[in-house]
Amino acid sequence: MDLQKLLARITPDIYQNLKTAVELGKWPDGNKLSAEQRQLCMQAVIAYEHKHLPPEEHTGYIPPEPHTFCGDEDGHEHDHPETEKPIKWVE
Repeated sequence: MDLQKLLARITPDIYQNLKTAVELGKWPDGNKLSAEQRQLCMQAVIAYEHKHLPPEEHTGYIPPEPHTFCGDEDGHEHDHPETEKPIKWVE
């Protein structure tokens, strides 16, 4: 079976079972996942999340933090990386 067809057949229940198997390292019946099985299950979980869930619900999602930069009290940027600076030659 084609990988894309297999991934398309993952239901929410199958997704949850795969995710639990990866987290616990064993199948629902108690049998241990091999390293290859765990890797394949994790790939299926990530593919399912990418297709069906918003980014903030993806495994490993880290919410963005507001951008802050150094500046003086007036809000002027001094060493902001996007600000062009002249080259200072040292003799």
